[in-house]
Amino acid sequence: MFFEGTSLAILAIIAGILILAGWVPQIVKGYRTKKLDDVSKYLMILLASGAFLWILYGIEKDDPFIIGVNVAAIALTMIVLRMKFKYSKETQRKQKLS
Repeated sequence: MFFEGTSLAILAIIAGILILAGWVPQIVKGYRTKKLDDVSKYLMILLASGAFLWILYGIEKDDPFIIGVNVAAIALTMIVLRMKFKYSKETQRKQKLS
């Protein structure tokens, strides 16, 4: 293999950081604007489901990098999904009051 030992661990850490960092702008933007209308709840559910299956795979392979990244991915996905539901309810409530 091209990567082994420490270099493989570094590769896994960098890959995990890059994948998880992609969520940060979405969370920040959603928090600032209080809008996540363009984010599909189905996308969030599918991503969380896929991450859960990756966790099972990581457990089977005894790979802490796969497990850790996907646990964090589920947490970030749930944050976005929770924000989406919360802000959409607030928007609906404000529209009813207008």
